[in-house]
Amino acid sequence: MRQLSGSDAFFLYSDKPGRHQHLSTIYLYDPSSAPGGVVDFRTILDHVRERIGTSRIFRQRLVEVPLNVDYPYWIYDDHFDLEFHVRHIALPEPGDWRQFCILASRLHARPVDMHRPVWEMYVIDGLDNVSWLPEGAFAVLVKVHHVALDDVTEDDFTIALHDLEAVPEAPETMRRWFSEKEPGAMQLLALAWFNNTIKLIETGQSLFDRIPGIGANPLNPDDALHFDQESAPKTRFDDRVSPHRVLAPFTVDLSALQGIRAALADATLNDMIFAICSGALRRYLFDKNELPDRSLYALVPLHVHDRDDEGVPGHRVQLIRIRLMTHVDDPLERLAMIREEMQEARALKPISARELAEMQDVLPSAAMTLAARSISAEFGPGKRYRDNHNTVISVHPGPSRPLYLCGARLVGYTSMGALMDNLGLNHTATIYDDKVTIAPVCDRQMMPDPAFYYECLCASFDELATAARYAVTRKRAASSTAAMVLSE
Repeated sequence: MRQLSGSDAFFLYSDKPGRHQHLSTIYLYDPSSAPGGVVDFRTILDHVRERIGTSRIFRQRLVEVPLNVDYPYWIYDDHFDLEFHVRHIALPEPGDWRQFCILASRLHARPVDMHRPVWEMYVIDGLDNVSWLPEGAFAVLVKVHHVALDDVTEDDFTIALHDLEAVPEAPETMRRWFSEKEPGAMQLLALAWFNNTIKLIETGQSLFDRIPGIGANPLNPDDALHFDQESAPKTRFDDRVSPHRVLAPFTVDLSALQGIRAALADATLNDMIFAICSGALRRYLFDKNELPDRSLYALVPLHVHDRDDEGVPGHRVQLIRIRLMTHVDDPLERLAMIREEMQEARALKPISARELAEMQDVLPSAAMTLAARSISAEFGPGKRYRDNHNTVISVHPGPSRPLYLCGARLVGYTSMGALMDNLGLNHTATIYDDKVTIAPVCDRQMMPDPAFYYECLCASFDELATAARYAVTRKRAASSTAAMVLSE
């Protein structure tokens, strides 16, 4: 039995209907590398059963403390049913990419059953009319609630499912695992009394340490999240979200981005991803006659991976706020300004991952519940926080080498993020197999035309790449002219 930390519990308490705090990962496979060139559902189900002991996410469910007077606990589920979590569906004919995106959006919109281990896995067949996928390709969509991913990373879940070779030389043997008996109400309440007493003492000391001018580690949240700056301009994405989602993934080769870097040498991959998203937002809102005169703002989570005192891998998140320069017409100038914005944002030294986690972990359950409800509320500090951002852009480096599921090679990989009220557009960028995929997820009422937003992403990249090629050509021509003058 293991208790949630405060940072884990925040995602649990901020979950509400229509704004569920889970992430979905989409995997696309080529079965031609598997034995016999075919992978059926039964094979995948047996494979998952063999890997069930490789990650705690598979087996642990939450047990709530009576009256929610303390954080819940993880226990190993004593009624675990693998076939409840792993499901098999197929696209209807013709099985094209648009149908798949609609299906993935609907699956992503549904809540995870929080009374069982907080994950679901869908094996999806019938992708018969997707031109860029090989014949017989299939997909797997995995949903995991953020309350679990904040402790065990999404990468660990991916690694647990996959092999590094189509046919491993030494297949991993099934790891044994044991269920736990659910603790009784009196036991949980006794633990809650002890835990809350300790947390009240720790909270007082933690707050004292962070008093500016007095404490040893003063903290200014306004500096961390730029509350001292102007609010973000209002857009169609800054409203209450509905329960419905849309998805419009865009993929580009990493090699194609190298040409852009040739025009702006110090631009990072993240900068170029932000610039592509910025250009797409600019085009989309301009088409709707809704482009603000001021720049839109993005909330950028920076993922920091570490290990706890027991050596268990996990991750924490830093949050920074950047201007996307959507008011700038020239794409290269926009990229250069975004690059400068990122450098300034990092220099502000936002709340560190460990410090933020420590602050959350010392708060009693009641205080964390109120904090999560404040973020969810339509008024107050949480509303002010969301008013400072128009979208979320998160970059997740994927596996560094090809992966296989039951022998089928992973050929596509992307993720779908969670939405919040007043933050109805989320861009998640993933990198795998020398490709970058930007997967915007939006509220369906805010973006009824996701296919057009995909066109905006394509056009934004083309515009940036064309401007970069022109700039490089001009530089070379200028250098050639200068060399000729010197030779004369």
